Amino acid sequence: MEWIDSLFTIHSAVQTLVVLALIISVGMALGKLRIRGISLGVAFVFFMGIVAGSLHFTADEQMVSFAETFGLSIFVYALGLHVGPNFIGMMRHDGASLNGWSMGVILLGTVMALSLCFVLPISIPDMVGILCGATTNTPALGAAQQALATQHISSSGAALGCAVTYPLGVVGVIFAMILLRKLFVRKEDLQQCNSSADDSTYVGQFICVNPAISGKTIAQISQSTHRHFIISRIWRDGKVIVPLAQTVMQHGDNVLVVTNRDEVAAMNILFGEHVEKDWNREKIDWNAIDSSVESRVIVVTRSRLNGKTLGSLHMRETYGVNVSRVMRGDIKLLATDSLHLQYGDRVTIVGTPEDINHAEAFLGNAVTGLNEPNLGAIFFGLLLGLALGMIPISIPGMSAPVKLGIAGGPIIMGIIIGSLGARIHLITYTTRSASLMLRKMGLSLYLACLGLVAGQDFLSTIIRPEGLMWVGIGLVLTMLPLLIVGAIALKTHKFDFGTICGLLCGAMANPMALSYANDTIPGERAAVAYTSVYPLGMFIRVIIAQVIIMFMV
Repeated sequence: MEWIDSLFTIHSAVQTLVVLALIISVGMALGKLRIRGISLGVAFVFFMGIVAGSLHFTADEQMVSFAETFGLSIFVYALGLHVGPNFIGMMRHDGASLNGWSMGVILLGTVMALSLCFVLPISIPDMVGILCGATTNTPALGAAQQALATQHISSSGAALGCAVTYPLGVVGVIFAMILLRKLFVRKEDLQQCNSSADDSTYVGQFICVNPAISGKTIAQISQSTHRHFIISRIWRDGKVIVPLAQTVMQHGDNVLVVTNRDEVAAMNILFGEHVEKDWNREKIDWNAIDSSVESRVIVVTRSRLNGKTLGSLHMRETYGVNVSRVMRGDIKLLATDSLHLQYGDRVTIVGTPEDINHAEAFLGNAVTGLNEPNLGAIFFGLLLGLALGMIPISIPGMSAPVKLGIAGGPIIMGIIIGSLGARIHLITYTTRSASLMLRKMGLSLYLACLGLVAGQDFLSTIIRPEGLMWVGIGLVLTMLPLLIVGAIALKTHKFDFGTICGLLCGAMANPMALSYANDTIPGERAAVAYTSVYPLGMFIRVIIAQVIIMFMV
């Protein structure tokens, strides 16, 4: 049975894959177990890594380093790509507020750490290391070590403090979210808040009684106002009309209008009378409303249309149809002329069946073509993200330049390409299953490597005289700021629980906790909030670590 023993003891590429596969498979299996309704999911891979490291499972250092780097970078890039379409809407409405709460978590944890230095026998360099581990921020530790080196001070204490507190720093965020949910969360907090990041559109029925628009064409009405709206149907004298730009509005016309949610009041003023009927419920058979007009969802699969504005396609003039809404991922967008279409967008078209057939042939609607992931674009974007992460950013007064790193660069590039890639005609569409596969695989590799490395010295470190005290301090620095800020944020009732969990995970730069939030909270709000606060939060923590060393040591 020597061949079995060699799979675990002789360092090689195969042996590294065997060890990591064992950790991930067992960790994922145990992660499905529920204790009092709580399961850790992919987070259990990290625990299995620590167990394997404590049992002296080893692997080639370079192979483990590669697997960890690849796993983290592919996870954060796929995450950025996935939430990119939601990101601009989130930042436009809630971005500043979310980053403000994130700064609250960061500053509160920093103040607590520095205050403990005055009451406990812990030096500033050691406390910086504890803080870096408690917030799972290895780039900040690297920056602190460079700052200590410039002052000719040993950084071994900082590195040891980070190593001791890192494991519980990873899972402490999950514990904090569980406590918040048990103690402070109401049932309505678990429901997603309605915002433009989820659905920016509203369908309403209005009656044209405003004399200012009677006798004018739809094009003239649209040009006379800065409001954005689409008239998808007109009911006149018991007949339905598919409106075009040159259609003249008449007094008493009954119109179905698609607009932005914040412009409903303006539509009431524009047309004159709002019909109280709910056209926004989930299940409406649009084709049963009128026998001569059809509403059909068509997928954009013609690659040359990627990045084109909707207005440049002249759908009304060429095919006699109206495009009312565009579904991009989970977001519903108003089909304005300035909207840039992306490969994989699902557009809602209203018109006669024959006209819609012609429009369908133009847009593609080859749904089977969407099942093949565009790996070339994914790895090209990952390349750009890694390059961005390695750019040194010099800040006056800092002893060393700051870098976004292998996590910050790819996630920012993923967001940029996911939200704006179509404008440079880059096809980035990835099916939901393929995106989930990339994220799960990347995170599992990262956590397995992280746990394997941390577990090798974990037991020997915590039995040191100061070890258990450092572990306890690290857990407090991880959980207490999250509980305080999270409870206050919940009391304001501005955000749903998923959004709050996302901003807390992003403030702590903790992808594993984000995965737990995604598994236990419906919707994508946690992931979007995470990407909204992660880049700035990570950057600020790196700077804070250097500032503390420079001015307090």
